[in-house]
Amino acid sequence: MPLCQTGGYRVKPAAVKKVKQAIKDFVAYVEANEPGTRMYLAWQQKDDPTHFLHLFIFEDAAAQERHGQSKEVRKFESIYSPELVGGDVVFTDYEMVAGKLPGDATKNGAKNNAKTSRTR
Repeated sequence: MPLCQTGGYRVKPAAVKKVKQAIKDFVAYVEANEPGTRMYLAWQQKDDPTHFLHLFIFEDAAAQERHGQSKEVRKFESIYSPELVGGDVVFTDYEMVAGKLPGDATKNGAKNNAKTSRTR
């Protein structure tokens, strides 16, 4: 059963640019190297750009453990941790009730034969 989790935090205003770049680098690593991480999204709050929310879906507990123990996680933490304000990252576990994961159709080998048309 997939494990769903969020991680939310705020950083100092002066650190937003640095943290955003670290997020982009980290997510690129996850995408290229963690097949057990089915989804990893990082969002920045529109009305408070110092607030970030990460959404994860791990294939199983082993994938979550591999992710959490990776050298890249420690590198990412070393960049954002000194910039945190308002406390540590808050991780929250969730159970998926319903949803569609990004890339489900292509990862399962399904072909999308639907034609899309737009009218104005």
